[in-house]
Amino acid sequence: MKRIIGLGLGKPKTPPPNLDACIENVDKKAEALEKKVNQSEAELRKIREQMKKLGDGPAKNALKQKLVRILQRKKALDIQLDNVRQQSFNMEQVSSAVQSTKDAKVIVGAMKSGVSQMKKELKKVDMDEIQDFQDDLDETLEQSEEIQEALGRNYNMPDIDDDELQSELDALGDEIALDDDSSYLDNAAANAPNAPDRDIVSSPGSSNPPNGVAIDEFGLPKVHST
Repeated sequence: MKRIIGLGLGKPKTPPPNLDACIENVDKKAEALEKKVNQSEAELRKIREQMKKLGDGPAKNALKQKLVRILQRKKALDIQLDNVRQQSFNMEQVSSAVQSTKDAKVIVGAMKSGVSQMKKELKKVDMDEIQDFQDDLDETLEQSEEIQEALGRNYNMPDIDDDELQSELDALGDEIALDDDSSYLDNAAANAPNAPDRDIVSSPGSSNPPNGVAIDEFGLPKVHST
């Protein structure tokens, strides 16, 4: 009965304000205030130019009073513009936070779906089968290593004692050190006979060899066989 006569009914709920629409309205208000501020600045410039052309007197005083009124209006507009811009900035921050929260909710939902799908796929996996496969793989690799080792085996190699091998290496090192010593070359050069003087070497086949040394056909001292 109350429904028929309209008694006892609550007020219809109004939809919550749209944040993006509020930001748009505030931005439009800021644009309008900014235009008024620009107009005030243009008027101030115009009045200053007029005052430069006037001398002291009633006309200049009137322009001064007008200039003060415009300055007061401009300051008020600047304050309003700053407040409106701050309001827009605050609402944009809230909007960004809301969007980030929505994105986080979507990300969490996607991750939950992924975990659920992963659990379903894991149920299809036989861990015993994986372990058996791993054991077979290890055994196969071990057999392969044994084959490679057998193919690379050395045959007819004598057993060499480690101490004996070390002694031979030490002796080899001593021989290398002796080979590096070139002092014997200096001694051989010092004991070598002097070359015969070209002036006293007689011609090949000469019957009168100098110093009693016989010369062969190449002009070299003959070596007597014993």
